[in-house]
Amino acid sequence: MKLAKLERVDLRKVWSHEERDFTRWLAEPENLSGLGDALGAELVLVQTEASVGKFELDILAAEEGTDRVVVIENQLELTDHGHLGQLITYASGFDASVVVWVVRDVREEYRQAIEWLNDRTDDSTGFFLVRIELWRIGESEPAPKFDVVVRPNEWAKAVKKGSGGGELSQTQIKQLDFWTQFKAFVAETDPKQKLQTPRPQHWYDVSIGTSDAHITLTANSRDNCVTAELYIPDNKPLFFGLKTREAEISEQLGAETEWIEAAKATRIKVTRAAPDLFSEAHQEEYFRWLHEQLVRCKKVFPRLIRQVPRIEVPTEPADD
Repeated sequence: MKLAKLERVDLRKVWSHEERDFTRWLAEPENLSGLGDALGAELVLVQTEASVGKFELDILAAEEGTDRVVVIENQLELTDHGHLGQLITYASGFDASVVVWVVRDVREEYRQAIEWLNDRTDDSTGFFLVRIELWRIGESEPAPKFDVVVRPNEWAKAVKKGSGGGELSQTQIKQLDFWTQFKAFVAETDPKQKLQTPRPQHWYDVSIGTSDAHITLTANSRDNCVTAELYIPDNKPLFFGLKTREAEISEQLGAETEWIEAAKATRIKVTRAAPDLFSEAHQEEYFRWLHEQLVRCKKVFPRLIRQVPRIEVPTEPADD
């Protein structure tokens, strides 16, 4: 069998100018999505050439579902002091949570510098050093490849500092481990799903592409159950509009739904019992159920949110 040769392509033959060519290319949705896949985040463009004093950041983005600020600095050359300094300036100027340096190649000193920044910053900030490459087979068009050289160690950061500023409790460590393994399970079984960085908490939010609602998965060790729900913040007309399709929703989710109305948010929830929640013997079974419900929710709810009427529910008149 004759095999084709894989050939690396000079970046400058495709993007001769960093700002006019490469930044514009990377800012296109499908290319920004490719970078996001490499980082493990779903990125949406906010602005290109965003000003910080006399400097201009190449790409200002956000992580969908969390609205965390993402700054992206491009350098189609070998890493250098100037770009590292600008990267930190941009991170400070935009109060970024995710800081990305996309480069042609990496000097060892700068790899160590980015690792040092990850070690010294808290769990709300992460630095990525990414090598961009172009490859082709024979006479094919060049294909980009994002090689993540340095990424934040989310586990180490979260264990080092809990959400309240102190060490994590044993339950929080188990929760973080559960969601970290769940994310790895989904990445292996369904790579198209984009999940955010796990946190040491009992819930895990997932975007469905609208600000009206999102999916929340929970792992509740107190009640020994796992749940999947549509979480609707401060939009009761949407909740009651969806309730007109209650039977359809239950059928398509394949489970009985619980409709929860509260003062600030409403929820549509399905539940499964999960004894020994954090036991390795059962976790893959729970991961599979959560993934199945996630897929069903993402299939059912975005369509219905667009279709159903918003129903205003009259408030009860006050007693005289």
